[in-house]
Amino acid sequence: MTSTDDKTTHFGFRDVPEGDKAGMVHGVFTKVASKYDIMNDVMSMGIHRIWKDAMMDWLAPRPGQRLLDVAGGTGDVAFRFLRRAGHAEAVVCDMTESMLIAGRMRAEADSMADSLDWVVGDAMALPFADNSFDVYTISFGIRNVTRINDALREAYRVLRPGGRLMVLEFSQIPNDMMQKAYDLYSFNVIPVMGQIVAGDRDSYQYLVESIRKFPDQDTFAAMIRDAGFGQVKYRNLTMGIAALHSGWKI
Repeated sequence: MTSTDDKTTHFGFRDVPEGDKAGMVHGVFTKVASKYDIMNDVMSMGIHRIWKDAMMDWLAPRPGQRLLDVAGGTGDVAFRFLRRAGHAEAVVCDMTESMLIAGRMRAEADSMADSLDWVVGDAMALPFADNSFDVYTISFGIRNVTRINDALREAYRVLRPGGRLMVLEFSQIPNDMMQKAYDLYSFNVIPVMGQIVAGDRDSYQYLVESIRKFPDQDTFAAMIRDAGFGQVKYRNLTMGIAALHSGWKI
């Protein structure tokens, strides 16, 4: 029989012991925290902002809702949610405290302090009670989770009946030639940018490898259904470079 200690998972293109991945991911984001927002703009040429706005368009935040933004890092999604909703609450949960510290230093954090909390926590074992939130979001974070199915089950647990899950994540372009062109950019340009802007090539090499290891749109949609969610749908963004997945706790 295989013990838990013998299980492996991927860290980029490397196979590593399952118990080691969280610490390795934590190390990556601790190193890049201070340059994370700048690198997002550089890597995507600002397009990540359009994707996050598209997320809010589909989510349609409403007054009185309570959001949990997991792997929420520097607060980008939570800030957008609160601006759209008006009077609402948001909790940013991330396993890397230095990312949360960077978020709390942003100007928006002061203006929204009464509606916003920052919590260190693990997506696979959230420190929140059952049925606590109306909306659960995770953006460019779920591919870094050691056991994605556990994170999706936790999302289902903490959502109230009628609550909504929305995931924004890099995905697969449904065109082989275009996917190859995007891979050339990802593997040859992004790590170099990471070295120039953040002084860290290895972390951004991991990030592009982790994108290629993430399931395609239909496979991930099936995983969301397996976690208990209904009305699961997805929308491709920028030809499938990223995708939005939506599901409901019915």
